[in-house]
Amino acid sequence: MPPATALRSGSNMPSQPNNDDINHTWTYLQSGINSIMMNLQDGMNMENVRFPSSLFIPVVMHANQRVIQYMGVYTAVHNFCTSQKAVGFTAPTTAGVQAHRGAHLLGEDLYKKLTAYLDEHLKDLLQKAELHSGEALLAFYIREWDRYTVAAKFIHHLFRYLNRHWVKREMDEGKKNVYDVYTLHLVQWRNVLFDAISTKVMDAVLKLVEKQRNGETIEYLQIKQILDSMVSLGLDEHDPSKTTLDTYRWHFERPFLAATREYYQAESRAFVAENSVVEYMKKAEMRLAEEEERVQMYLHPDIAIGLKRCCNQVLIADHSALLRDEFQVLLDNDREEDMARMYNLLQRIPDGLDPLRVKFEAHVRNAGLTAVAKVAADAEKLEPKVYVDALLEIHTQYQGLVKRAFNDEPEFTRSLDNACREFVNRNEVCKAGSNKSPELLAKYTDVLLKKSGTGVEEQELEATLTQIMTVFKYIEDKDVFQKFYSRMLARRLVHTSTSSDDAETSMISKLKEACGFEYTNKLQRMFQDMQISKDLNDGFKDHLKQSLEDSHTLDSQYSVLGTGFWPLSAPTTTFNPPPEIHADCERFTRYYKNKHEGRKLTWLWQLCKGEVKTSYTRSSKTPYTFQVSAYQMAILLLFNDQDQHTYEDIASATQLNSESLDPSLGIIIKAKVLTMSPEGDKVGPGKTFKLNYDFKNKKIRVNLNVGMKSEQRQEEAETNKTIEEDRKLLLQSAIVRIMKARKKMKHSQLVSETIAQIKGRFLPKVSDIKKCIEILLDKEYLERLDDDELGYLA
Repeated sequence: MPPATALRSGSNMPSQPNNDDINHTWTYLQSGINSIMMNLQDGMNMENVRFPSSLFIPVVMHANQRVIQYMGVYTAVHNFCTSQKAVGFTAPTTAGVQAHRGAHLLGEDLYKKLTAYLDEHLKDLLQKAELHSGEALLAFYIREWDRYTVAAKFIHHLFRYLNRHWVKREMDEGKKNVYDVYTLHLVQWRNVLFDAISTKVMDAVLKLVEKQRNGETIEYLQIKQILDSMVSLGLDEHDPSKTTLDTYRWHFERPFLAATREYYQAESRAFVAENSVVEYMKKAEMRLAEEEERVQMYLHPDIAIGLKRCCNQVLIADHSALLRDEFQVLLDNDREEDMARMYNLLQRIPDGLDPLRVKFEAHVRNAGLTAVAKVAADAEKLEPKVYVDALLEIHTQYQGLVKRAFNDEPEFTRSLDNACREFVNRNEVCKAGSNKSPELLAKYTDVLLKKSGTGVEEQELEATLTQIMTVFKYIEDKDVFQKFYSRMLARRLVHTSTSSDDAETSMISKLKEACGFEYTNKLQRMFQDMQISKDLNDGFKDHLKQSLEDSHTLDSQYSVLGTGFWPLSAPTTTFNPPPEIHADCERFTRYYKNKHEGRKLTWLWQLCKGEVKTSYTRSSKTPYTFQVSAYQMAILLLFNDQDQHTYEDIASATQLNSESLDPSLGIIIKAKVLTMSPEGDKVGPGKTFKLNYDFKNKKIRVNLNVGMKSEQRQEEAETNKTIEEDRKLLLQSAIVRIMKARKKMKHSQLVSETIAQIKGRFLPKVSDIKKCIEILLDKEYLERLDDDELGYLA
């Protein structure tokens, strides 16, 4: 039963056409389609009409004449497609098949009529379009596209029955070039109109873009509407229900990128010829930002990557050699902002920054070497602080540059590290060997951590220690630093001259974090020994009180140091301590051995110190207090019995050899506590020493326990000798460890793996590794095999 239409009186709805006649039906439909195509924008909107979801059309109350006409078109399409009769059609015998085939054939006729209509309509539009050019053509195209697509959506709904049945059946059967009614409109627009005028449209679009690039104001929304049209026309030939960007890419992206390339090639060549490199970089930055903004304003997002690649090539890559040549000039003149600009540009192209990193590394290395050369006029007198500050100044300067100009990029940081490693380990001061940098760094740390060494605040001290670790991480011979640092720490702890236990602990923690537990194990054990010694002294004093032995004892403190953890050796001279000291030491020895049976105490007299008070001077009412070493104390206490002694008397009484006695006496003579006759520069046999009753000093507490330069040089030489011996053992143990795991190895492979294992502590020489291999062969830890191979002997 055909659908019913209920209308209010007064409507002038034309009567429905003859359902059996395609020509009569199409004439009726064409009238309605013409009305949609030509008059739809005169206030008509699809929302004014609700089409039925079934075959029945609902009652439309107070509908205007045009709506009534469109409803009639919908009904006519339905009636025609479901008609069981058709002109020239012979019906089959079965009624159901007859209806099916009839609908099929009549639907095809109606589809062809609509296609022909659209073809004629678009040819007419094409003739009109050819009368326009430039922006007028764009305005015409946009206006007609909007009218056409709105009408297409409306007609699509009017022909819904055709879409649901005939079109769907044809598509399900795999028929090509059959589309739903809306898609048919787009296909026809593309084939008849768009393909014919696309070149002229694109020329007009490109001229608009060029105007904008030249600084003129344009109606960029026109371009956006054109692009939206191209995107909509991207129909998938294999699946009409899907769309692609093929049409957009072929007709817009391809010519747009070509025009962009051509425009910027010409502009950049002209600009570079008349302006500086820095000005060109500013111009390139501006152009790149404009193109990114252009994508945001009206271009399709799909073009972003291609446009970026095109601009990077033309504006940056094509001029990269010019930019890189300017980089050294910017470095030399500290043009940080311009370096940041160059970094941001060159990072956009593949491998754009590699040459900059190479130049940066060489520049930092040269700057570091120059800074060290300025302060290293006399390496022997070079102050550790001056040297370390020179290294830190260069690192801080260029680390800031990496952070601000190069965005803390890891590769630039690596270049900075490589450069710093070079000028820290191989500079003017290190000509005699790379041991000098770690030695001076350890000495500077010692100055900082000594009591009254710098007078810095705790927070400032912590920050300085952090800076020291910055230099430390670049040092290759970390074992040298460890040796010097451990000796200096030992002296600070033994002489109670450390400024802060917290600062000492913090420094050890930093070293442990950088090099591991093994590196700082002995340092931590030193602190433990000092704590144990403190408890031991408290117990010793309590013992003396209980045993009533404290009536004539000294105010003494003893430090018991584990032999394997402290970098200290027994004294190189015999020594006969003063009776007062000897008696107190004997009491402590008995107490200690009573608590720890079987342990042996070795007295490190060269590290012992004390204070003696004077009451002999004529000029001072307040007695002086002399801070002295154990050797100096023994010498001065001899003058309690008589005010004059010969060199031989002193040597006999103290039992000191000349290497220890002469420096100790020399400091006392220099301070004028004693006078020497006959006068001369050297202390030695044949000299007589007399107590100076006219001794004067501005200080009440006078420090006589001052290290001599010769002693310091001797200690440095001993430390360096110890380092060399330890390195040999470390190399040998590494070789044995490797061979024990591998059993057999080529000689060259063993050398390479040994370097890899040891380089965290120091950078070993190949010649030293070969010597150690020979030693292990002689000791029969290793054996030679065929083909330059070594084997492990269990």
